[in-house]
Amino acid sequence: MSDRQNVLRVENATMQFGGVVAVNNLSLEVNQGEIVALIGPNGAGKTTAFNVITGVYQPTNGEISFMGKPMIRNHPRGKMEKLYKGQNGDLYRHGHTLAPTPDHITKLGIARTFQNIRLWKSMTVFENVIIAKHMRAKHNIFTSTFRLSHKEEARMREETEALLREQGLWHLKDELATSLPYGYQRRLEIARALATDPKLLLLDEPAAGMNPQETLELADFIHEIRDKYNLTILLIEHHMDLVMNISDRIYVLDFGSLIAQGLPAEIQKNQHVIDAYLGVVEDE
Repeated sequence: MSDRQNVLRVENATMQFGGVVAVNNLSLEVNQGEIVALIGPNGAGKTTAFNVITGVYQPTNGEISFMGKPMIRNHPRGKMEKLYKGQNGDLYRHGHTLAPTPDHITKLGIARTFQNIRLWKSMTVFENVIIAKHMRAKHNIFTSTFRLSHKEEARMREETEALLREQGLWHLKDELATSLPYGYQRRLEIARALATDPKLLLLDEPAAGMNPQETLELADFIHEIRDKYNLTILLIEHHMDLVMNISDRIYVLDFGSLIAQGLPAEIQKNQHVIDAYLGVVEDE
C-alpha cells in the first residue's frame, strides 16, 4: 500500500446494460503521482470503466471516491433489482445516491481523452484549448454583460498560448484542429485536457495509430506532463511496451472482471493475463 495520498478509489463498481454485465465488481485505486494502467483484451470493459469514472454512465452498483471524498455512488434500483447479475448489490443501498454530471466531474479535477479523438472540428487549435480554459473561468453573467472580465479573458489567452507553446503546437494555433496530422491531434487533445487544470488525467489509448517512434516519444511525453503539471495518470493502452515502460502499477480486466493487478514485472509473468490476451478477439 502506498503512503501517498489516494486520488481515485473505485469500489465494487458494476456496470450492467440490461442483462449484460460490462464491468463486474471492479475495485482499483490510483495514488498521487502514479501512472497506473488499466489493460485487457478488446471487449474487456476498459472504456466502460472510464465512462463510469467520468460520469458518462451511472454505475449500476458501487462507489467511486476522488481525493478522499465519495463522488459517485449507486445501487440496483427498479427493474434492475431483479435483473442485477453483479456482486454486492445491497452494499450501497443505505447510502445517498451520488450522480454528478461529466462537467461537474471535470470541475472537480478529472480530465480525460478518448479512444476516438474528439476535437471540436470547426474550431482552430487555439479555440479548442481556450474553450477548455473557460471551464475554470471566474466571470459570471454580471461581469460578462458589463465587459468587466477582460482581465480574466486576457489571462486565459496567455495561459492558452503558454500551454500550446509547451506542447509544441503554437505554430499551428490558427489551423483547424481536424486538419492536423494524427499525432498532433492526439497531442492537442491532451493539451485541451490539461487546460482544465486536472489533478487526475485519464488517457484512453493515447498511442492508438502511432508508429513505434511516436510511441517512444509518447512515453517521454507522458512522464513529462506528469511531472510538470503534478498529475496522477490512469491510462488504457494496448501497446504493451508502452505500458510496461511507464506504469507504476497495472490492473488487468477480462470480460469485465479484474483478473490481475500488480507491478509490471508481475503482470508480464501472470498466466491468467497471458491466457486472456491469447484467447479474445472481440472488439470493445
